[in-house]
Amino acid sequence: MIEQLLKRENLNRAYVKVVRNQGAGGVDGLQVSDLKDFLRDHGSVLIESVRSGSYQPQPIKGVAIPKSNGKTRLLGVPTVADRVLQQALTQVLEPLFEPDFRPFSYGFRPGRNAQQAVIQAQAYINEGYQYIVDIDLKNFFDEVDHVLLLNLIYKRVKCKMTLCLLRRYLRAPILLEGKLHKRRKGVPQGAPLSPLLSNILLHELDKELEKRNLRYVRYADDFSVYVGSKKAARRVGNGIFKYLRDRLHLPINREKSGIRRPVNFELLGYGFVSSYEKGSKGKYQLVVSRKKWESLKAMIKTITRKTIPMTFDERVQRLNWLIRGWINYFKLASIHGKLKKLDEWVRNRLRYCIWHHWKKPDRKRKNLIRLGVDQNAAYAWSRTRLGGWRVAQSPILGTTVTIARLKSRGYFSLVEYYLLHRSS
Repeated sequence: MIEQLLKRENLNRAYVKVVRNQGAGGVDGLQVSDLKDFLRDHGSVLIESVRSGSYQPQPIKGVAIPKSNGKTRLLGVPTVADRVLQQALTQVLEPLFEPDFRPFSYGFRPGRNAQQAVIQAQAYINEGYQYIVDIDLKNFFDEVDHVLLLNLIYKRVKCKMTLCLLRRYLRAPILLEGKLHKRRKGVPQGAPLSPLLSNILLHELDKELEKRNLRYVRYADDFSVYVGSKKAARRVGNGIFKYLRDRLHLPINREKSGIRRPVNFELLGYGFVSSYEKGSKGKYQLVVSRKKWESLKAMIKTITRKTIPMTFDERVQRLNWLIRGWINYFKLASIHGKLKKLDEWVRNRLRYCIWHHWKKPDRKRKNLIRLGVDQNAAYAWSRTRLGGWRVAQSPILGTTVTIARLKSRGYFSLVEYYLLHRSS
C-alpha cells in the first residue's frame, strides 16, 4: 500500500486538493502558496523518506477557534507538506472502508451531505418516531482511542509501513502556546485524515445501532436515534451510553444529550415545527434554527457596516457570496416569510451605506437630484437632522435607491435566490 500512496498520480491528486482547500500554514511557517516550490525542491527526498520508513511528521499547530456558545474548539493544523501526505493516505484508505460504511452515515463521504441527513431525520419523525435520543459526544476528536482505531484499521490494512506512518501522524505532538504536548489519544480536527478516521471508528457504532434494529442518522460525530415512545428512548439512550463508554471509550456530554421531541430538537442547523398544511396533522416541516438566523444577521451586519472601508460593489459581492452559500445549505427549510423581512432590512442597510458614503450635504443634494428628486426636496433632505438609519428607511431613499437600481449594481434578493434554488 505504501507504493500506492506514493504513486505520482495519487500524490498529484492530493496536492491539487490541498491547494484547492487552502488553509493556514503549520509550525514551519510554510504556506499553501509555497507548496509548489517546496515539493519541487524537496519532493523526492520526502518520498524516499516515506518509502524507507524514516519519515517523521512535524508537530501540528494548535489553533483555538471560537464557537457560538462562547467556548473554543481546538483545531490541529499540520504543515502543508504533511497535509499532502495525509490526503494521499486518505485517498488509498478510503476505497477500502467506504463500501462498508452504512447508508445512514452522511458526514464526509462522497455523494452524501448534511441535507440528506436532515431529510432522513424528517422522514423518521413524520413516520411517527417522534422520541429522539440526541447524543452529543464530548470532545470527540480529542478522545479517540489510538489503539482501538489502529486495530480497526489493521483488519483491512496489512502494510506495516502504512500503519507505521499512520501511527506517527496520530502521535505527532501538538504545539500550544509555544510548548509541545504529547498526544496519546485523539485525532487532530482540521487534518485531512480526521474525517475518514472518525468514520472508521464510529462505523462500529453504526453496526451496533443496526444490530439493535434502531432508526438513526449520523453526520460524523453528530448522531441521533428515533423511537416511538419515551420508555423506548430511555432504554435505548442507556444502552448507547454504555456501549460508547465501554466499547469505544468515548464520553458523552450529558448537558447537551437527552430525549427530545421534534419541536425541541435541532439537527445540523435545522429545526422542526408542526406543519399547518391541510391533511398534515402530526407531520413536521423544516425551519432554520434561531442560532443560525442570528449568525446570518451578524455576518450581514459585518459586511454592511458603514464604517468598513470597501466599495459598494465589493460589499454587494461579499453579500452575494454569503447569501448564496447560506441559502444553498438551508433551502430545504420553509423560510420564505423570514427571508422577505430580512431582504427589506438588508436593502436598508445598503441604503445606509450609500447615504454615509455621500458624506457632505452638497454631494447628497446632487446625488438625490440625479436620482430624480426635485431640487427643493433634495436640498431639504441633504440638510436633515435625522440619523443615517432613519434616512435609509425613509421614502426619500426607498423611492430613489430602488430595488431595481440595487439589482443593477449586482444585489441579489434573498427571496428570489431561495425560490430559484429551492426546487433544485
